[in-house]
Amino acid sequence: MPKFVLLWTDAAMWLMAAALLAYGWVVARNPALAATWKKVFRDPAALASSVVLLACLAVTLADSVHYRALLPPAAGAAPGTPAAYDARTRSLLDAFVMDLIESREATYSRPLAYLGFTKESVEVNGQVQRLAPRLKFGGAHLAEPERDWLGDLAARAFGGLVAGALVSLALLALGVAVLARSRRLPWRAAARSVWRREGEIPWHAAFGTVVVLGVLGGVGSALSGPYHLLGTDLTGNDVLYQALKSVRTAFVIGTLATVATLPLAVVLGIMAGYLKGWVDDAIQYLYTVLSSVPNVLLIAACVLMVQVFLDKRPELFETGAERSDLKLFLLCAVLGLTGWAGLCRLLRGETLKLRELEFVQAATAFGVGPARIMVRHIFPNVAHLMLIVTVLDFSSLILYEAVLTYVGVGVDPSMNSFGGMINLARTEMSREPLVWWSFAAAFGFMVTLVLAANLFADGVRDAFDPRSRSFRPRRRVRVAEAGPGPGPGAAATGSAEAAR
Repeated sequence: MPKFVLLWTDAAMWLMAAALLAYGWVVARNPALAATWKKVFRDPAALASSVVLLACLAVTLADSVHYRALLPPAAGAAPGTPAAYDARTRSLLDAFVMDLIESREATYSRPLAYLGFTKESVEVNGQVQRLAPRLKFGGAHLAEPERDWLGDLAARAFGGLVAGALVSLALLALGVAVLARSRRLPWRAAARSVWRREGEIPWHAAFGTVVVLGVLGGVGSALSGPYHLLGTDLTGNDVLYQALKSVRTAFVIGTLATVATLPLAVVLGIMAGYLKGWVDDAIQYLYTVLSSVPNVLLIAACVLMVQVFLDKRPELFETGAERSDLKLFLLCAVLGLTGWAGLCRLLRGETLKLRELEFVQAATAFGVGPARIMVRHIFPNVAHLMLIVTVLDFSSLILYEAVLTYVGVGVDPSMNSFGGMINLARTEMSREPLVWWSFAAAFGFMVTLVLAANLFADGVRDAFDPRSRSFRPRRRVRVAEAGPGPGPGAAATGSAEAAR
């Protein structure tokens, strides 16, 4: 039985997932919130990007279950000897991709290659020649690689394509079944409405994204076992494995750092806008001074202090993973404590407007205290601004982590991150021949995650902010069951309506 290890960010991410489920339950029971979120998913880009974000969240949660494997007992050990555990901390994601971890090469190798990237001196027929050696794992199953390599790639890619398509179709059938049950329609009628793009929610965008992810995942899974799909780095580690592990780091920083900004920003912003007077002056002075200090310098100073604290207390950690995880957690706290000024200024301005409205004036006239007014009347009316800013800041913090790690004040070097991959690729991009695949993998994964977050943030902003709503009219067709008549099953009756 392995020894499960609960890291700081593991607990935070699972609490965030539980909070997300609780918020979904609240939305389902609140018709007004449900209608607003329905407006978010009327945007095909926002709906498709939410599928990508859910896939990244699944990878993050799988990488947030850590354990230390049980070591076999030593030879001649007494029966009552305590169990020993591996010093390396693995995750559930590591267990799924263990073949990528164990297939470590000597040094660089190109994507899907069977030969090493760096040539070696080899004696052939009495002469020393510079040749690329065979990889230890990549393409090792090929008896004659020059002849069989291309055909093997095609066969495995086709098999992965078929497997991914079948899994995607199964997920689509399940999704259509859920949709049919919610609409109280036969399965065929619900599938027909999705195919014809009927209804106010563009389910075809979500289902199409599922198919694309399934096909890419199937092809990648088929090729990443016997080959290195994205190549290897200087130390021979698989680049695809590093990119998958970096998704969790980006998600942790994007979520925890945004959540860390909320307490100070919400409390101080509402207090400054409602109480005014010397409280408003003091809070304005505080966030003005904070905003005048360059963020990179302030964060670098805080991170260096955290680094000194961790270096002086090595007895607090059993493994290196615990130390690097605590540094990541404290980095999120630092980003949150230094980045609350913008949201605080926004909430102050909104509170100044709300305190002059009739319902707040009536509550004051009836003798309701300031604290109760701020909690019961002001806070619910600025919550949409918190949600909008939180979603918009998610992608910017992911990019911020890449910049901080690139300059050396980000996450621990032993932890995989997009910034770390780009930093290591800095020297690789300047060598000859060019080693491009590490940078390309980090760039591709990071752009995909940031683009999905930005598209989803646009949909949230358009739905929750009345001043930025701009919905295009689109045809909406209601699918209803056919009444008694000669045609069996259900019929689709259409009515062209403008989306609100």
